[in-house]
Amino acid sequence: MDSSQLLKGVLDLAVLAVLNQRDGYGYDVVRRLREAGLEDVGDASVYGTLRRLFKAGALNSYVVASDEGPHRKYYGLNDIGRGMYAQQARTWTTFSTTMANLIKEGTAR
Repeated sequence: MDSSQLLKGVLDLAVLAVLNQRDGYGYDVVRRLREAGLEDVGDASVYGTLRRLFKAGALNSYVVASDEGPHRKYYGLNDIGRGMYAQQARTWTTFSTTMANLIKEGTAR
């Protein structure tokens, strides 16, 4: 199974989950996703997801000065984003439970 295809389907939820923990800037979100076990996540995919979620009204953004280089654009969940996160988390939980049950039943034979 191609994990990159699975990742495409859940990247919004993964980004929302990371930002639900605390606000972050683009590369910080990438790093946190990779540390969580999504090693194959691409920088461009995460940046595109952040832009799309922001445009959809799910994220707030603000700029913070950095001593180490250019200013960083941070993203955080707003009420719409928290609602989106809750809904997607419920959908994922139901789906993953169903898949786990199917796999369990398939190996029991």
